[in-house]
Amino acid sequence: MIYAKITGWGKCIPPAEITNDELSQIVETNDEWISTRTGIRSRRVSHVTTAQLATVASQHALACAGLTGKDIDLVLLATCSPSTMVANTASLVQKNIGATGAAACDTNAACSGFLYALQNATAQIQAGMIKRAVVVAAERMTWYVNWAKRDSAVLFGDGAGAVILEASAEPCGLLGTKTGCDSGDRDILHIANYGTDMDKYQPSGPSDLLFEGREIFKRAVKGMSEACDDVLSQANLQLNDIDVLVPHQANLRIIQAIQQRLDISDDKVMVNIDKYGNTSAATIAIALCEAVENGLVKPHSNIMSAAFGAGLTWAASYIKWGERVTPIALSDAALPPCTQSGLELIAPAVKACQ
Repeated sequence: MIYAKITGWGKCIPPAEITNDELSQIVETNDEWISTRTGIRSRRVSHVTTAQLATVASQHALACAGLTGKDIDLVLLATCSPSTMVANTASLVQKNIGATGAAACDTNAACSGFLYALQNATAQIQAGMIKRAVVVAAERMTWYVNWAKRDSAVLFGDGAGAVILEASAEPCGLLGTKTGCDSGDRDILHIANYGTDMDKYQPSGPSDLLFEGREIFKRAVKGMSEACDDVLSQANLQLNDIDVLVPHQANLRIIQAIQQRLDISDDKVMVNIDKYGNTSAATIAIALCEAVENGLVKPHSNIMSAAFGAGLTWAASYIKWGERVTPIALSDAALPPCTQSGLELIAPAVKACQ
């Protein structure tokens, strides 16, 4: 049997930061209100495009795997904030990393996007269609934020993470997965004035990211927990077989609820929402990279991951890590220098929202 082994990992974190205290300068809130309700203490704001974030993360993942772009057969980008819709943003990432001739495709499942993309690329490798893939998740969620609305302004951040998948005879990589969508209630989490449904001849104003927090919380915990149960059953695993939980970083309370449902101790849970906020599809990709970097993921670790996003999409995945937890090589890829603070970067958008 063919497996899709994770052989490289990399991330791209924009340098400009906005702390909760800084955010309180532009919207009526404070650090205590935000941190106690969400677990977020700061978030990053990108000074570059989604494609640039995805490119740098992919370059680090390629170096980690000891590969170049020419070795890649597929570039699959998970994003709901693409740089361009036509042509797709993955094609620009493909060009930037030198993956000449590789297939390139964007996929949008919102916060569940990375796990959806991981399933897609794994299936193509297992079917023998491709041998190597870059699966990258990148988001500029702050582009959508209406800075006059406290409930959404405090939540989101920007960033990217990537993994390299390679065909292997070793039973590792994505070994169990469950994805789905509860579309009957898709309106409780959506962006109202974006896409071809809008009247392009009428001014639309700032993006309106709409959500019903309490309802989303209930559905997120239920959907992610049930998907994890399904995956554990598929893989014939028990709760105590899980070494690491890498959940979607949307809200610390949701993470803790999933952790409690799965009966996993704190030392096995990857949490970085305090530093980055909700980066949508990129949260799990970034968290997985940091779990490896921090030593939480060890050789042959059993990793459970789960996500819930607009649509309402949901996903859970069981990943078996391989032997290697250190990069084969390091990349010097980096974003261009940022000369503005986080507040300075969003100042035009804040003014437009007033």
